[in-house]
Amino acid sequence: QVQLVESGGGSVQAGGSLRLSCAASGYTYYYMGWFRQAPGKEREGVAAIDTDGSTSYADSVKGRFTISKDNAKNTLYLRMNSLKPEDTAMYYCASDGWPTYWSDAEGYKYWGRGTQVTVSS
Repeated sequence: QVQLVESGGGSVQAGGSLRLSCAASGYTYYYMGWFRQAPGKEREGVAAIDTDGSTSYADSVKGRFTISKDNAKNTLYLRMNSLKPEDTAMYYCASDGWPTYWSDAEGYKYWGRGTQVTVSS
């Protein structure tokens, strides 16, 4: 069993930055990813990283967000720069993904409870 706990969310002004962390207990395998869900919208993939370090990003965050992991600390990160109001959402960490496509949420086995990110204009 894997437990995931997100942290680092908060309220920032547009153009600001945040770094989200996801601490994992137990070992994780295959893909790890960040997803987000805004009120009234479907959960969407933000970024993912596989076992060899290859990364994928949603078009809406390319050039602004960076996903990384520290295997020694068993922690996943998401650095978010140049934040926009449309980035406002609950952000979730997911692990042990074996998805058809990296952003397919149903392909991930474990999920955290989420951390709220609010960006004001």
